[in-house]
Amino acid sequence: MKETIEITKAIINAKKGEEGAYTLLLNTYWKDVYRFQYSKTDDEEEAEDITIKTFAKAFDKIATFKEDYKFKTWLISISKNIYIDHLRKQKTETVSLSKENAAYKVKDDEPTPADKLIIEQNLAELLEYIKQLKPHYQEIIHLRFFKEMSYKEIASNLDEPMNNVKVKLLRAKKLLAEIIKKSDS
Repeated sequence: MKETIEITKAIINAKKGEEGAYTLLLNTYWKDVYRFQYSKTDDEEEAEDITIKTFAKAFDKIATFKEDYKFKTWLISISKNIYIDHLRKQKTETVSLSKENAAYKVKDDEPTPADKLIIEQNLAELLEYIKQLKPHYQEIIHLRFFKEMSYKEIASNLDEPMNNVKVKLLRAKKLLAEIIKKSDS
């Protein structure tokens, strides 16, 4: 089944490593994947964690996506497999040694509109807005924008794969921009 033209373009651009395309796909499908995971886990944090891992893996494997399928179906399939792996891991407590490399392909050259909105805010106001985010989003915003760490440094600091860090940062910036926009209206 065919996607909308906007989604099709975003997939093509994501395959080229364009951050804006990743952001559009993340924002478009976040609720669907999160809702799916929440229905499985009945735990907000666990659902959010698996959703982040879903997008990280999807962005890592975006080149393998075939346009004959719906992107949402592909994401849900990835998410389902991650959930199954998560259950297995809970039962066996084994450690995965997989290496995710596509994180290095996502470009971070210029500030996105969300970045610009964040930068324009008064620091005191911005800190109040950041306090409204969940703690793990607060931490990633702090590391990226206040400590000015690279993705690689953040990944090392948090002991997480770089893809997870990038997805968390995209999500944190979106949520922060929404908080700022609400307060401005």
